[in-house]
Amino acid sequence: MKREKNKPKLWTKDFIIISLTNFFVHVVFYLLMATVAIYVMSEYQASSGMAGLTVGVYVISALVARVFAGKYLDRIGRKRALIGSFVIFTISMLLHFGENSLIVLFIIRFIQGAAHGFLTTAAGAVAADIIPNERRGEGTGYYATSMNLAMAIGPFLGIYLSGYADFQMIILVGSIIAIIGFVSSLFLQVPKVEDSEEQVHKISRFNVRHYIELKAVPISVLLFLVTFAYSSLLAFLSLYAEDIQLVEVASFFFIVYAASLIVSRPITGKWFDKYGENRVTYPLLLCMAIGLFLLSQAHNGFLFLLSAVFIGIGYGTVQSNFLAIAIKQSPPNRTALATSTFFIFLDLGSGLGPYLLGIVVGMMGFRHLYFTAAIWILACIGIYYFVHGKKAAAERKDMIRHSA
Repeated sequence: MKREKNKPKLWTKDFIIISLTNFFVHVVFYLLMATVAIYVMSEYQASSGMAGLTVGVYVISALVARVFAGKYLDRIGRKRALIGSFVIFTISMLLHFGENSLIVLFIIRFIQGAAHGFLTTAAGAVAADIIPNERRGEGTGYYATSMNLAMAIGPFLGIYLSGYADFQMIILVGSIIAIIGFVSSLFLQVPKVEDSEEQVHKISRFNVRHYIELKAVPISVLLFLVTFAYSSLLAFLSLYAEDIQLVEVASFFFIVYAASLIVSRPITGKWFDKYGENRVTYPLLLCMAIGLFLLSQAHNGFLFLLSAVFIGIGYGTVQSNFLAIAIKQSPPNRTALATSTFFIFLDLGSGLGPYLLGIVVGMMGFRHLYFTAAIWILACIGIYYFVHGKKAAAERKDMIRHSA
């Protein structure tokens, strides 16, 4: 009990503010992810592939910005970068009100995506500075949960609003959320970080290790493959719900997803620490595959929402587990870069998925898309074994042998 009292405080004013900042930005992101495709197809009679590209360009520009943000963040200053990118993010949200063509929308989403990439990278760096080293894992988990909650609330708001209002109302709600997030970030106090020789060298000379943590790449590649399949939900779930006449039920999909994630996370987190990553990851990937299969077969609200339970437990938890693995596999002095590498591949999967899967939808339809995604995740179970599972099992055996 005494050791608990001596722990440095985690829930400080600044940690709460940076977590809320992360939450608000991602609510706007997922709000648009869930509604832009259907807006583009209905307003401009665009193909599913073009709708997917309009969704994906945001994430691709965010990915590019994230890569370069890691290089220049400390030179600009973390709070200055955070506030500046938040200003651009909010202004680009308001620019949607003047959008009158697909090309203009495309440009706005590209700009906002770049601001999002820089903003979230800066926020992650600030969070890493604020979280005490003694509570690094716990604090990182709570910070990541703010994004997971946004992943549920954003699409819920989007799908709900699209059933009762036009796209302008969705933009209005997103703009209000962005402004609230921006105002809250003004009260943030950021610890000053001095430029090191390594950081100065990083500015002046190119080296891939300045952008990517190579030891985090294998599990991050697997994350890309899993997220690629998951992106079909963000981009096309509302269209699929219309197709099978379950629009009203669809608005609750991500609420059920979030509830399942929140209820299961403390349990799976303890299992991860107690039994190792393999005992958790294999069942989680299987849960996700089952959820996608149920979604492909849904003819009623019960099956539709039951699929959300399995997908929430599966993808929602496996994402944070993969982040823990990426950090665990990397040197202690490169954990921030390992985290950046992880999210670069997450962005890549979220960005490429809607465009490529939009083309696939045009050829096979939604039911076959989600059935194929279930098979894809089953294949990822085998890939996990070769990428990390086999090595983790050997390490676990050695640890048990030495502790015996």
